[in-house]
Amino acid sequence: MGVDYYSVLKVPKTATEDDLKKSYRKLAMKWHPDKNPNNKKEAEAKFKQISEAYEVLSDPQKRQIYDQEGEEGLKGGMPPPGASHGFSNGGTSTTFRFNPRNAEDIFAEFFGSASPFGGMGGMGGMGGMGGRGGRGGPFGDGMFGGFGGGENVFRTSDGGQGFRSFGDSPAQPRKAPPVENKLLCSLEELYKGSTRKMKISRTITDASGKSMPIEEIVTIDVKPGWKKGTKITFPEKGNEQLGVTPADLVFVIDEKPHETYKRDGNDLITSKKISLVEALTGCSFTLPTLDGRTLNINIPDLIYPGYEKVVPKEGMPVAKEPGRKGNLRIKFDIQFPSRLTPEQKTGVKKLFS
Repeated sequence: MGVDYYSVLKVPKTATEDDLKKSYRKLAMKWHPDKNPNNKKEAEAKFKQISEAYEVLSDPQKRQIYDQEGEEGLKGGMPPPGASHGFSNGGTSTTFRFNPRNAEDIFAEFFGSASPFGGMGGMGGMGGMGGRGGRGGPFGDGMFGGFGGGENVFRTSDGGQGFRSFGDSPAQPRKAPPVENKLLCSLEELYKGSTRKMKISRTITDASGKSMPIEEIVTIDVKPGWKKGTKITFPEKGNEQLGVTPADLVFVIDEKPHETYKRDGNDLITSKKISLVEALTGCSFTLPTLDGRTLNINIPDLIYPGYEKVVPKEGMPVAKEPGRKGNLRIKFDIQFPSRLTPEQKTGVKKLFS
C-alpha cells in the first residue's frame, strides 16, 4: 500500500473527522519545520507527510480510494468509486488524479498562518512543498522570519512564546503566574464584615503592542468569619503583554494583631489578670465585644491555674454557616503577691489548715 496514512496521523482506520483534526493539529505543531531549526530536513519531510495524510483521510472520496487501492491508487490514476478502471460514461475518461496541496496551505487553514513560530526563518526552503516565496507571502521577508498575513506569535516576558487562539486551534496563550498581595484586616472587620476599595496600578496593551499605565479601583466585600489565608481573586487584572494572558490579581486575608483578643479557628481567646484573692473568692469584670457591645462576666467559682471560662456563641462568625458563632474563651493570669507579712502567713495557714 505504500505509506500508511493512518499510522502517519496515529489514528485507527475508524477515525472520525474530529479524530483526524485533533491528531493533525498536534503533529503539525510538533513537526513544523520552523519549530525544529536543528533538525529541519527531517521535520520538513514529516510535516509534508502529515499534511498529505490529513488531506487524503479528511476527504471522503480520496479516503475511499486510498482504503481500496492504497497510495498507488491515489497517485497512479485509479478511478473514483463507481467508475471502471480508466473509463466510464460511454468511454469518456474519468481517471482520478491526486495532486497534493501545499502543506503550508493546510496548516494555514488550521492556524491562521503558514508559520506561527516567529523568528525561526520560515519554511521557504521546503522543496517539493510548493514554495510561495515572494515578499508578503508565507515565506517572504515579513516579520518573524518571513511569513505573510497577520502575525500570530507574541513574545512573552521570559523569552518564550505564547500563542493566541485562532480558528479551532488548540493553542492557548501562556498565562502569567498569579500576583498575590496581603490584605490586612482587623478582627472587627472579620467579625462584622466590611467593604474595602483598593487602588491598583497596572499596564494594559493595545492591539499594536503599545503599553500604557492605568489605575483602577477594585472592591472587596470582606465576609463575616473570613479567616487568615482566605483568597479573593480578580481574574486577569495583572499587567498585560501580547501573547500572554494577564495574571490573576489575588488578595490574601491577613489579620492585624488585636489588643484584647486572639483568634483560634472560630473561637476568640483573651487573657484576664486577676489577684490571688479574686482567684480564691471569685471575681466580676467586663469585656468589650468586636461589634461594640459590653459583656459582663461573673465568676463565683475558684479560679485555679489552667482554669478557662467559656462563653458560648461569643466567638467569631462561622463563614460557611450563617448565624453560627464560635466561643469566647477566657484564660486567667493569677497575680501572686510578691511578699507576705508574718501575720498574713499565719492567717493563710489557719485558713487552709
